[in-house]
Amino acid sequence: MARRCELTGKAVQVGHLVSHSNHKTKCRFLPNLCNVTLQSDALGKRVRLRITAHALRSVEHRGGLDAFLVKAGEGDLSQTARLLKREIHKKLAETPAVAA
Repeated sequence: MARRCELTGKAVQVGHLVSHSNHKTKCRFLPNLCNVTLQSDALGKRVRLRITAHALRSVEHRGGLDAFLVKAGEGDLSQTARLLKREIHKKLAETPAVAA
């Protein structure tokens, strides 16, 4: 399984640990991945995703999974997240907007 966030696309980075004497050691920096279950209000179902802690905070900040996916670009999303985004768009398009 790839170490990549399904919503933001954040993945493993490679770099150096640099000591005080400027000695460089190759290192892999892994993303902080969490297995979470998020609720989709538009679809009325729960979705299991493997996302970073940063993405989880972003989802909460934007107001839920549906709002996050509507604003998200297609490039960073995983195949599962793209399918969810399309389902949410279809569901929101068929629901008539209520005029206030």
